[in-house]
Amino acid sequence: MLAQLRLFQTLPKGLPPPYLLVLLPKAKTLPRDLPQAALLKTVLARRDMKIDELAKSALSANTSHGGLVVWAMLDHSKDSFAMQTQVRKAMQMLLSESPKSLAVVVLGDAVQRKRAAGLAVYGAWVNGVSLPVHKKKNEHKPLQKIELFGYADQATFAPLKAQAEGNVLCRELTMLPPNELTPGNYRNRIKKLAQQHGWQRTEYDMKKLRKMGAGAFVAVAQGSADDDAAIVHLRYSHAGDKNGVAKHTVALVGKGICFDTGGHNLKPARYMHGMHEDMNGSAVALGILLAATQSKLAVNIDCWLALAQNHISPQAYKQNDIVTALNGTTIEIMHTDAEGRMVLADTLTLAARAKPDWMVDFATLTGSMAVALGARYCGVMGNRDELLQRALSVGKQSGERLCAFPMDEDYEAALDSKVADIKQCTLDGEADHILAARFLHRFISDTPWLHVDLSASRCEGGLGSVASDVTGFGVAWGLQFLTDCQSDK
Repeated sequence: MLAQLRLFQTLPKGLPPPYLLVLLPKAKTLPRDLPQAALLKTVLARRDMKIDELAKSALSANTSHGGLVVWAMLDHSKDSFAMQTQVRKAMQMLLSESPKSLAVVVLGDAVQRKRAAGLAVYGAWVNGVSLPVHKKKNEHKPLQKIELFGYADQATFAPLKAQAEGNVLCRELTMLPPNELTPGNYRNRIKKLAQQHGWQRTEYDMKKLRKMGAGAFVAVAQGSADDDAAIVHLRYSHAGDKNGVAKHTVALVGKGICFDTGGHNLKPARYMHGMHEDMNGSAVALGILLAATQSKLAVNIDCWLALAQNHISPQAYKQNDIVTALNGTTIEIMHTDAEGRMVLADTLTLAARAKPDWMVDFATLTGSMAVALGARYCGVMGNRDELLQRALSVGKQSGERLCAFPMDEDYEAALDSKVADIKQCTLDGEADHILAARFLHRFISDTPWLHVDLSASRCEGGLGSVASDVTGFGVAWGLQFLTDCQSDK
């Protein structure tokens, strides 16, 4: 549960709150109404710092009443990501002590106060929660109350709260251990979420998928001892505009491999560790769906989740197998650890058959994308230039940055097969993130489509507003993308 928010237009009076974050705009002089100004001047003098150096690093000090105050100077000329990072680092000085209550003071003109308030409250919400930890004693206590001084427009925070709830859901699911979040247990969690939020739900279990001819998905899932894999379809229908109908429908598709051993091409231990997070794409799609539902966006959403495990067993698929996907494409299996594109192939086919206006898939798909970008950007590819430009613009606005990669047709020659319509991948791994996108392109019909390869799903030390290693990257981007979509003509 997110911390309760209380708003005050005026600054706090009397004794300072026990935990106080002060955000002021970049300047060479301190504002007259700065809380704990005398204490800040003392700290600056002791460190031989100029006032505007606060824009580089926040300062903290203990008050005479035993409290802790942190000052940070925000440069509003910087981009969203830079400001998110600065506020997150300043706030962690306070949240590291697990306070029950946190006070935030924002200073500056109206625009500056609004921006600082949004960054601070969102940061407190996403970082003040307790995430799954399996210890006898969890020393982290959740934040219960946020008091914001200097800005009091309640309407500003409703979409931020929805976004925070989506991000937290994504991270909670991603951090669950694989013995807890099996495909079957995941489906039960999704069922409860669907009932709670009024989503229509359809499950395509293994029996149904076999009958339908979804050979690509089944090939991966058949290696599991439990026949609990499924493609889950969730539907959010907007209540309607004046005509009773939302203008656009967007399909969100998520890779949900709850654990990835690599199959017969078994991963070594160092690369298998953490593979319970290979379902992060599905958690991102779910988080976006929750945030959009809470925001009551005027867009219809079809959410398609490919839930399975990639296990090794006598029944597991093998190199040189040839399987037939749902759309009739025959696939030569080259490497069993390229399972994500297999489960996505049939899931994208189902999603495309519903004829959405746009389709976006999210997946921790390739190691080559992580090699290309590290863990601070995610990669994006698509089949419409204008859609790619929108994706990059939304990345800058949301602070979840994307880098576009080419996906030209001539790359696909590497996937030519002598015995099937297409190879699943190559064995040399060169440009695998691009080849994976070219492979997926076979299964989207002509739907306007984006593929987001989630290389930033985990970033040690946090990323942007989020302090945990598991970032929930994609939820903020997705909510902003859908917000833009609802206003398209």
